[in-house]
Amino acid sequence: MENQNTAVGVFGKHEDAEQAVKTLSRSGVDMRQLSIVGRDYHTDEHVTGYYNTGDRVKYWGKNGAFWGAIFGWLFGAAFFVVPGIGPLVIAGPLGAAFVAALEGAFVVGGLSALGASLYSLGIPKDSVLSYEAALKADKYLLLVHGTPEEVERAKDILSSETAVERADVHVPVHA
Repeated sequence: MENQNTAVGVFGKHEDAEQAVKTLSRSGVDMRQLSIVGRDYHTDEHVTGYYNTGDRVKYWGKNGAFWGAIFGWLFGAAFFVVPGIGPLVIAGPLGAAFVAALEGAFVVGGLSALGASLYSLGIPKDSVLSYEAALKADKYLLLVHGTPEEVERAKDILSSETAVERADVHVPVHA
């Protein structure tokens, strides 16, 4: 994902994020370019983290049907407990950036592993902090990674979703 632009949509409910994924899919956006992240504070397991790049992730919990559908559409899935944010479920390419940040491949002072992974995509630190605050407020982030044209088109699609709270485009300047 290096040197790719990223569009980020913020949604208040998982149903709204799921609808946006469907809209992007119907519009021809490659599902391998999407990532989604959200808190999962209702998990019954005592998992500290898992990561899977296959298509056989199973998930149980209050929002299990939502995450199960997302895992089926997007490539890769992760569940981690992030200090200061809580339990997070990540699906899509952002999961690999998150794992790299956990492994210390990319560290940014003052940011969580999630923040460092977002920063590694070219998202500025002030936006990273805003997105982390959105996650703490139980919102969902939907990211589209790609060329400037693909990302601008995706932002237009995300902006047309009535439930989107915010849609931004980020260009990597520190890659």
